[in-house]
Amino acid sequence: MYRREAIIIRRSDIGEADRVLTILTPSGRQRVIAKGARKTHSRLAGHIELFTHTILMLAIGRNLHIVTQSSPLDRFERLRTNLERIGAAYYAAELMDRLTEEESENGRAFDLLLGALRALDAGAAIDPTLRAYELHLLDALGYRPQLHECAACGVTLTEATDRFSPAAGGALCPRCASADRQALPMSLPVFKLLRYLQVQPPEIAGELRLSAATRAEAESLLRACLRHILERDLRSLTFLNDVRQHHESSLSVEPTGAQGDDDERD
Repeated sequence: MYRREAIIIRRSDIGEADRVLTILTPSGRQRVIAKGARKTHSRLAGHIELFTHTILMLAIGRNLHIVTQSSPLDRFERLRTNLERIGAAYYAAELMDRLTEEESENGRAFDLLLGALRALDAGAAIDPTLRAYELHLLDALGYRPQLHECAACGVTLTEATDRFSPAAGGALCPRCASADRQALPMSLPVFKLLRYLQVQPPEIAGELRLSAATRAEAESLLRACLRHILERDLRSLTFLNDVRQHHESSLSVEPTGAQGDDDERD
């Protein structure tokens, strides 16, 4: 038996009543099994929800170690009341799951996910929070994008920089920009934003207020960077995009104020 601080980042059903959990710990990513967790009387059921920050008691098993007890430290209840924040949490958890190796110790990666969940739960601005999380996680795992020196020649970048190359691993100076025909255009505000987020503590990101254009471009560039590393898009992006589109479309509909319309919608 041993104790492990963990964040539950994925779970799936197995057998008639068991649940396999993917957990992130300061010692790395790990798969464990919660036997009988899907039974109605299970004491574990309410303590192994996704995104829960918890202390697990684990018994060493033949294949997967067995969860015998979970003592939640934070369930991030406020986060769970907002679909867009839930989508952001799914994305943050899936990104961690895909980028990290099993049993590969990285306490910084654990702290980054925990910090992102806390920020989302506290009401921080979603887009800057995710961009800071992406940049710092890439750094922690050895994929740091080059934003201060040219990714091709190493020269110090200036405000004339306007190309980002996922293949080269970062921004390109004007002289090297033509070397990668697939390099993406990058505006000066986004260049400055990414550089700022990369060197500042992640927790300051949630206080930033960005224009819609800056948010969209920064997301697009980092998504392209991650797609190049992972060689695919994350499944959680579909859910997050759907939630955002629904939210934006609902904002664009002007309420009529008529009682009859309200009754019909109900």
